[in-house]
Amino acid sequence: MEKLKTKKTEVKVSDVYDIQGSFQSLPDRVKVEMLEKMYQIRHFEAETEQFIIKGQIHGTCHLYVGEEATAVGAIYALAKNDYITSTHRGHGHCIAKGADLNRMMTELLGKATGYCKGKGGSMHIADVTTGNLGANGIVGGSIDIATGAALTCKIKENGKIVACFFGDGAANRGNFHGALNMASIWDLPVIYICENNQYGMSMPVKESFNIARISERKHAYNMVGITIDGNDIVQVYNTIRHFADHCRSGKGPVLVECLTYRWKGHSKSDAQVYRTKEEVKTWIEKDPIVRYRNVLLKEGLISEKDDREIEAGVIEQLKQANKFAEESPFPDLSQVEEDVYA
Repeated sequence: MEKLKTKKTEVKVSDVYDIQGSFQSLPDRVKVEMLEKMYQIRHFEAETEQFIIKGQIHGTCHLYVGEEATAVGAIYALAKNDYITSTHRGHGHCIAKGADLNRMMTELLGKATGYCKGKGGSMHIADVTTGNLGANGIVGGSIDIATGAALTCKIKENGKIVACFFGDGAANRGNFHGALNMASIWDLPVIYICENNQYGMSMPVKESFNIARISERKHAYNMVGITIDGNDIVQVYNTIRHFADHCRSGKGPVLVECLTYRWKGHSKSDAQVYRTKEEVKTWIEKDPIVRYRNVLLKEGLISEKDDREIEAGVIEQLKQANKFAEESPFPDLSQVEEDVYA
């Protein structure tokens, strides 16, 4: 275990992390592509909701509407061959990592042409070819997988890092603490990204934590941590880009809390009686897509006409994905026991 020996430096409560802005150095085409990717997530989820209403998606489903900046900003800050682990609310991560919209939609509809041949559904999409190690339906399940993947990266010295997405509710699971402790003592190359969308199902964060910021959990494990605006894609990109270099250089894990909000219910069966319409309206006014579109407009990278055309192009992509999904066949019953471990 020689490679796992650590070189620790004290992390003080008063530390202020200097996030070097690197967004401005991105090529213009990539900045515009990030807006298109956000539109893809938003409209993919809108189409998914329609399939739910029509009863064509079986089982539960968790929509990512309102959180697009966190997935796109974080994943674009990684190298193409870096890994991610996702959550039950994972469509946004999958799309941001470069998934094919056709195969995603067919997976949700349980068709044979989906990423998991229709057997995984909404909460179990994976695409190892793009470094997406998968979503899962276990709260906090991605944390252990990401830590194991980061351990592999360190032992193999392959230069890759892991971005681990999880929600605020998962930060109170026991495996969160065990995994972060292990990552810390072994200086594993993993960025733990807590998507704090204010509720674990119906449980508000203010009632489930006795700390101001979830990132304060960093002190227990002597690791770097910070809380940022998860609806500001530029801030998300710059932060994750900075800490990607930190992890890749062997300085150990990082805990980043992204403050965001889900516009829709926890899942398709959520009556949303625990929050007010005024609260939802306040967060919708912080729409991450509108905020980023305004950044690009101000920089002169797109015009209002360009923006409309980008969104129209995405809507057309989703129409084609829907058509492909509805026309695709269901798996044959004879294959029900294939692709399973036990």
